[in-house]
Amino acid sequence: MINPAAILTIKKQWHEFSGRHPKFVAFLHTIKSKGLAEDTVIDLKVTLPNGEVYQSNLKLTAEDVEAIKNFVGSQS
Repeated sequence: MINPAAILTIKKQWHEFSGRHPKFVAFLHTIKSKGLAEDTVIDLKVTLPNGEVYQSNLKLTAEDVEAIKNFVGSQS
């Protein structure tokens, strides 16, 4: 069972995150509106303050696409 307090915490954190990073949130909405589909590849690159770089990618399944659409759509 999902803890209602945890949901409220996540919602608050998302609201704060989206306030700090509105361009990223707009990016997510754009991706969603362009017809995110199965077999879409998402590339991720993270550069740490010390200069270390980590990179990975993932190919989305139909279930992944549905989860992303639901999450982004519910977090406006």
